[in-house]
Amino acid sequence: MTPSDTRIYLASGSPRRRELLEQLGVHLERIHADIDESVLPGEAAVAYTERLAREKAAAGWAVVQNCGLPSRPLLSADTTVVLDGEIYGKPADAADAARMLRAFAGRSHQVVTSVAVRQDERIELRTSITEVYFRALSEDDIQRYINSGEPFDKAGSYGIQGLAAVFIERIEGSYTGVMGLPVFETATLLGLFGHQFP
Repeated sequence: MTPSDTRIYLASGSPRRRELLEQLGVHLERIHADIDESVLPGEAAVAYTERLAREKAAAGWAVVQNCGLPSRPLLSADTTVVLDGEIYGKPADAADAARMLRAFAGRSHQVVTSVAVRQDERIELRTSITEVYFRALSEDDIQRYINSGEPFDKAGSYGIQGLAAVFIERIEGSYTGVMGLPVFETATLLGLFGHQFP
């Protein structure tokens, strides 16, 4: 890859990941690659996100090869939320979203995001873990947030960059990691494949 060629493949449909990469000046082409995101029995959060990031990278790379696309880095990522060892994915419905938000209220939980970059047979991976502290939430707080529609496509039923920002007292770690793509780790990985920042 030449320093002027900043194009990558993105194996993710997340608009937040796309925005963060574009802020870094990375030009991307989205690759659609679905995988089974079920948690394996007894699987810990870090093992889960790292496995999914690798599997998404492998599925995306298969698309690149099958379509005869040029070789360039492919980025995939997976984010999950964990509290007391339980993994909280995207909510199934409003009741599930309310259950998650009640669990987080007045406590801290962890947001785990793993990022993988693959090109040809080489794959590199980094994981970011951020502690997120929620204030106490009333049932009205929870219901108003659910009514906004924001929780439904997000791990843990909330987005730090949206309306739920008012619930978060503080974080220890990566703000962009909670959004779904830790910028520091992402830039480090892409640097291994020839990208230069800024």
